[in-house]
Amino acid sequence: MFRVSKLFLSSLAAILLLPNAGCSPPAGSSSEEHPTTTNASYKFAGQHPIKIVCTTGMVADLARNVGGKHVEVKALMGAGVDPHLYKASPGDLSLMSNGDMVLYSGWHLEGKMTEVFDNLAREKPAIAVAEKGIPRDQILEVEGGAHDPHVWFDVSLWSQTAGAVRDVLVEFDPPNAADYKANAAAYQERLAKLHQEAKTKIATIPKEQRVMVTAHDAFRYFGRAYEIEVRGIQGISTDSEAGVKQINDLVTFISKRKIKAVFVETSVSDQNIKSLLEGSAASGHKVVIGGSLYSDAMGDDGTPEGTYEGMVRHNVDTIVKALR
Repeated sequence: MFRVSKLFLSSLAAILLLPNAGCSPPAGSSSEEHPTTTNASYKFAGQHPIKIVCTTGMVADLARNVGGKHVEVKALMGAGVDPHLYKASPGDLSLMSNGDMVLYSGWHLEGKMTEVFDNLAREKPAIAVAEKGIPRDQILEVEGGAHDPHVWFDVSLWSQTAGAVRDVLVEFDPPNAADYKANAAAYQERLAKLHQEAKTKIATIPKEQRVMVTAHDAFRYFGRAYEIEVRGIQGISTDSEAGVKQINDLVTFISKRKIKAVFVETSVSDQNIKSLLEGSAASGHKVVIGGSLYSDAMGDDGTPEGTYEGMVRHNVDTIVKALR
């Protein structure tokens, strides 16, 4: 039977009282107000495997690759789940409370769980891998002083988060430090090749056709890394509403640039994209859906797209096929 801890009760209270914030921090606040690590130093005192609870599939895949045989990883959010809108359930709190370590992406991607993570950090390692692993000067800012959390779309950036996971595991479980270091190095080597593969494939699209329009503004890192212009109907958070003006402006942009295809996202409603298609058709310019991209969630477990590397390859191949 699950033993109710003070952490569980305080976290449950946090969920009930948490305001409806998106992935961006409240106006006037800063991500610096929410520490990415606990001040205490923890050592693993139990029996292997280390139980790691992660938020998104991307973070869980990272933990599995770096932790290897020494870890057991569970993800709270499966295929098609939007982390911007996700709220932890009592079952999630039980899982995190009984785990040895919690890993999340950070930069307010999981904006509705911020207070939960702060509570967890008092009792165990609770690490925002993107905030800990990636230098701040490489993080894109958005209007209002918030930070764009979608760092995994630049494979070279996401590779740096493997170092954050390696470091926390080495500190937490020193006897197996050599394995964590070797696993992280091997994973980063694969990601370096994947990054170059993505650059090579995207470069085959003629430059004037290198424009992708998606449901929300999640692909800015992708655009910067692989030299492709990106536009989103909604902002960086799906918690924001897309107005008629935003859709009309995109209809004008698509018609002017003679864009033939736009993309839906597996974790975001396609309603705004459908409105975009209807508006374009009404303006005399036909545009089609070029495919479905994995944005804030990976594919189903057991499929190639259910891994980070498979997800990236799927997205790149879909974009190239539609735009080239």
